[in-house]
Amino acid sequence: MTPGYNVIADRFRDCVRLSAKIERLYDGCRWAEGPAWFPAHRSLVWSDIPNDRMLRWDEASGQVSVFRSPANYSNGNTVDRQGRLVTCEHGGRRVTRTEIDGSVTVITDRYDGKRYNSPNDVVVKSDGTIWFTDPTYGIDTDYEGHKAPAEQDGSHVYRVGVDGKVARVLEDFVKPNGLAFSPDETRLYVVDSGRTHVPDGPRHIRVFDVAADGTLSGGGVFADAGNYDGLRLDEDGRIWTSATEAVHCYEPDGTLIGEIVIGEPVSNVCFGGPKRNRLFITATTSVYAVMLAVNGAKTF
Repeated sequence: MTPGYNVIADRFRDCVRLSAKIERLYDGCRWAEGPAWFPAHRSLVWSDIPNDRMLRWDEASGQVSVFRSPANYSNGNTVDRQGRLVTCEHGGRRVTRTEIDGSVTVITDRYDGKRYNSPNDVVVKSDGTIWFTDPTYGIDTDYEGHKAPAEQDGSHVYRVGVDGKVARVLEDFVKPNGLAFSPDETRLYVVDSGRTHVPDGPRHIRVFDVAADGTLSGGGVFADAGNYDGLRLDEDGRIWTSATEAVHCYEPDGTLIGEIVIGEPVSNVCFGGPKRNRLFITATTSVYAVMLAVNGAKTF
């Protein structure tokens, strides 16, 4: 399948340039995931989970190098407001932060005295709180981590406060996966990819209202038209999400307006570049990039 665009609603033409090439920046991964953009270094870091490594693409040279190996089977990554890398580790069953000097700080590795399953994806809110999902993909087999029994009573979503205290904020998911806030942080979108474990289980995105104190309410299904994984939002509130072998673009009201067809299963996306108008896409063996006509929501 040749990468390209599928315009479902005409307003999608205002979001993309159909003449913009969908570039493959790298191939050779087993399962590429967790792209994170570092504006100060003009570089993209992502995880290659089964190969237990993290890779780095340099915008200036176009070269790819190993950022970290072994990498504790890292999965989701993000950059906090201080420019530090925050990582979900399947192998370590923890969430860590790489400090400016290169040292690694464990943010959390337990809830209620029990080890997490395998933290999967992570976002940092503007108030410094860290939100992450914890399905079992990293302990189900040795392919993306270390096979082990679960210690938690299910797969949940957690929030780490600036004081380091951890709260379980969502408990009614089968396999919570990607998550992202709206630009004004009044909505939280969370993927449930539970169909990987439960026949006819969920494969949708849910959306929650976020109160000023971080309390969540709502949780209705926002979209249910693809095998979703990771997602990010642009500054106008549109949702750009992995959806089987494409990236779907949704309006804030849930209308699917178009897709960027990649041709291999897509895992995650992030915005980057000097203007945050370059969409980076991790898709199984490869990393792609495309220039858009919109800008990503400011998260760093």
